[in-house]
Amino acid sequence: MRARKTSARRKARRRLFREVKGNFGKRGKLVKMATETLFRARAFAFHHRRAKKRDFRSLWIIRVTAACEQRGIRYSQFINGLLKANISLNRKSLSEIAIHAPHVFDQLVEMARGALKVSA
Repeated sequence: MRARKTSARRKARRRLFREVKGNFGKRGKLVKMATETLFRARAFAFHHRRAKKRDFRSLWIIRVTAACEQRGIRYSQFINGLLKANISLNRKSLSEIAIHAPHVFDQLVEMARGALKVSA
């Protein structure tokens, strides 16, 4: 008599259906469809974890750009001025400063302008 993978197979199927729970129609009921659904879901999850980082960086840049325009300086000039003034703040922290501490952002803009005047 040959050995069968009954308990292991059942456990694997149970794990699969637990992961695809909530999918519509056959996607959550049939083993083959559920497997394909899970495969695609994991592929999209991998891609979107990376895309999320790009999306947030662009959001931060948009926020800093808007804050710079209110103060009469272009984003590129502002970033260049910060580099020349040896101020190393990333886009996320600049965005948070622009939103929650505008007076600090004003000082950063003035420091950037001063560094641009000195180098010019």
